Amino acid sequence: MDASDALKAIWLGAGLPPEALGWARLTGADPVLPSSFAVGAAAQSTIAAAALAACELGHARGQPRQEVAVDMVHAALDCTAWFEIDGRTPDLWDAFSGLYRTADGAVRIHANFAHHRDGALRLLGLDPATAKRADAEAALLHWKALDFEDAAAARKLVVTALRSFDQWDATPQGRALHSQPLFTIERIGDAPPRSLPPLAPDARPLDGLRVLDLTRILAGPVGGRALAAHGADVMLVNSPNLPNISAIADTSRGKLSAEVDLHTDAGQATLRQLLGEAHAFIQGYRPGGLSALGFEPEALARLRPGIVCVSLTAYGTQGPWAGRRGFDSLVQTAMGFNRAEGEAAGEGEPRPLPMQILDEATGYLIAMGTAAALWRQQREGGSWHVQVSLAQTGQWLRGLGRIADGFGIAIPDKTPFVETSESGFGRLAGFRHSARLSRTPAGWARPSMRPGSAPAVWP
Repeated sequence: MDASDALKAIWLGAGLPPEALGWARLTGADPVLPSSFAVGAAAQSTIAAAALAACELGHARGQPRQEVAVDMVHAALDCTAWFEIDGRTPDLWDAFSGLYRTADGAVRIHANFAHHRDGALRLLGLDPATAKRADAEAALLHWKALDFEDAAAARKLVVTALRSFDQWDATPQGRALHSQPLFTIERIGDAPPRSLPPLAPDARPLDGLRVLDLTRILAGPVGGRALAAHGADVMLVNSPNLPNISAIADTSRGKLSAEVDLHTDAGQATLRQLLGEAHAFIQGYRPGGLSALGFEPEALARLRPGIVCVSLTAYGTQGPWAGRRGFDSLVQTAMGFNRAEGEAAGEGEPRPLPMQILDEATGYLIAMGTAAALWRQQREGGSWHVQVSLAQTGQWLRGLGRIADGFGIAIPDKTPFVETSESGFGRLAGFRHSARLSRTPAGWARPSMRPGSAPAVWP
């Protein structure tokens, strides 16, 4: 399946009009980054789907359609999540994150957050204050991979065993995943079509739309950033009690950045007030996390009839891992990508994909699903729930096929695609948005700012 076929399948799966596909212009072909997987097609098709869906919503609001052009090299580089602050590339990985050998295989530990790192070290019988990576390596040689995976999950830590595709497919979660589509868009309540203001021809297609972005790490923030690039007022709502990763400097471009403590009555009241003027609500917290506070999709639909809710999970909504935490690197390891990539490279060692494409592609599917559900709300009314997961995106990536000569490509020069801007984090260099619109160029009107820099009120 090439990128055009992938885009068509995404588009029709979202219930969007087939005639709009004629306005997409996709150039380039895999390989564009060293990989045996069609990571370029995955990046290009999802970025194009998000931009085209935004434009189709603009068309529903009175704008003429416009061309959406996406170059595969630009799209793939855009999904590497590269950025610099004041000329320095931040270190994205903790020293304890990575792949470890076990008595019978290997596991990957995600340790970028201190509570995950310290929990994994304590599970190994190590003191987090004094342990070195070599200590963790030695301790894990006394564990079987699946035993450590299960023990970590029982403690709500983030660890997965290294598997092949066949091994993953034989697991209960792998079997459950095969019955799930790439994404779902479901009507969850009745509401009349919500009035959206008409747009001038030169307005961006999502101007006037308000989106609450309650996501962290990468996939969710990428989705919110894509919506902001097409004009939406996106408010990133962080908890003052939770840590963030350095990528927040890049993924906050175009957003308002507020802090709200949802574990207080005042914080919950603030969120309900924001919700009263929101068109979409995106959340990527652990399964059940916001439901326990009264903000599950069905409750949001009662509070704000006509809302579009988007939920992001690691492993989907079905199967024994539906409630399990996870990140892109771990899902790659669990599902078989690392082993398959290493075998294709002829290295004999597991190898990660050249970017966190499960996060990135899922992020653009979040943006596409949000715009598609808003388009459907305009036509059909109702409240809507969009669901995506990293593992469903991984299953879809497998379905795009393999690239026989994928490791013979050099990494492209990123310079032509980089822009710089001032931010609340320093001088930020990052990729321009890789979807080029013929009439309303994508970009970020607001600079990236630190959490809590904006009040928790709509402008």
